[in-house]
Amino acid sequence: MKLKASALALATAISFAQPAFAQDDGSTTDALAEMRAQMAAMAARIDALESELAEAEAEADSASAEASAANEAAVAASAMASEAHARADKMPAISFKGAPEIKGEGGWSFKPRGRLQYDAGFTSAPSSTGASDGFGNEVRRARLGVSGDMPGGFGYKFEVDVAGSDLTVTDAIISYKDGKTKISAGQFNNYQSLEELTSSLHTSFIERAAFTDAFGFERRVGLGAEFSGDTVRVQAGLFTDNMDDLSNKNWGADARIVANPKVGDATLHLGASVHYTDLESGESVRYRQRPLVHFTSERFINTGNLDASSEFGLGVEGAVISGPFHAVAEGYWQNVNMPVGMDDPTFFGGYIEGGYFLTKGDTRGYKSGKFDRTKPANPVGEGGIGSVQLNLRYDYLDLTDNGVIGGTQDGLFVSLVWKPTDYTMLLANYGKLSYDDAVFPTAGGDTSYSVDSFGLRAQIDF
Repeated sequence: MKLKASALALATAISFAQPAFAQDDGSTTDALAEMRAQMAAMAARIDALESELAEAEAEADSASAEASAANEAAVAASAMASEAHARADKMPAISFKGAPEIKGEGGWSFKPRGRLQYDAGFTSAPSSTGASDGFGNEVRRARLGVSGDMPGGFGYKFEVDVAGSDLTVTDAIISYKDGKTKISAGQFNNYQSLEELTSSLHTSFIERAAFTDAFGFERRVGLGAEFSGDTVRVQAGLFTDNMDDLSNKNWGADARIVANPKVGDATLHLGASVHYTDLESGESVRYRQRPLVHFTSERFINTGNLDASSEFGLGVEGAVISGPFHAVAEGYWQNVNMPVGMDDPTFFGGYIEGGYFLTKGDTRGYKSGKFDRTKPANPVGEGGIGSVQLNLRYDYLDLTDNGVIGGTQDGLFVSLVWKPTDYTMLLANYGKLSYDDAVFPTAGGDTSYSVDSFGLRAQIDF
């Protein structure tokens, strides 16, 4: 408005001044006319600018209001997002490790677990022994269970096996962990042997070493403690019997120590274990073993029932894992305390094994003082064929000592293990077993002969 008023004042002044210049020549008159025209144009331009300014101020006021509304909406959205995030933190988190694992607030977790192993194959023994052989098959293991954690450092694991149409409890454990120390109560594997403590899901042969079954290694009810250092693990516990054999007065103690240092890229495993069982008065023990596979009921070596008051066992174990190669060896001595007047026999079992992955990038798993899951570097479904491993083993079991003639078993085994994925596996095993003092003599009375054994396993777990 000030610009417009100034322009009008100037134009008026020029109009009043025009008569004074009447005597001037026509050029002056033309200049004044041009000036008046310019002033009029300037006034029109000022009117336009004032109109544009008014529109701009109106638009600015509108934009400011919209910005204020948007800011209020953003603040409200942020508050809603924070509330949703807080609710999400309280909701269970679900991950997948073969099966869904649910983790909730405060340290709760829950994971279903299970495994299915189907075995088939054959054994071939001299026909004149009368031993049952030929084709055999079975559902070796069919387990279902749950495991997880609870607030305060507690954990749990419970599994049942329905193989053979009999429902049996395998693991039933309540645990407590504080830092590097863990205490377990319930039914679980007592602390004997690398081979025995390695899950059946991760063994390199269809069955474990002969001595683990022959000497009665099994899950027992008890209380155990273990300490895990950077390279040393110490385990010890007191046990009764398996749940199926309770209640009785048998009790035992087990302890194991393992060192697993790294040497370059290789992992070493060195361990030893000791076992003692005090048997209830009138109890007996029996040591015997099948020819590699479990689906045959025949045992070609067998001590028969021995009266005993206690058992004492001592084991040593060693292994190395270096890239695709692994080697492992164990030895175990089992002494039986016989009645007064009889010599106490000591039986021995052991094995030596070597294995190699034929597929690039694969290695045998190892964790917590035992072999663990092999995870193929290039699984089926991701452009690869999974892992393929070849294993050789010499397995020996001697059940003859101090007047007890249970026989000896020498086994040469080979296995081919294919893991398409982390949780599936196919095994093919062949064993040539040589016997001395076998319990089934031939028609000619010979107790030294050989048995062939072949087994296949299809396995899945979660």
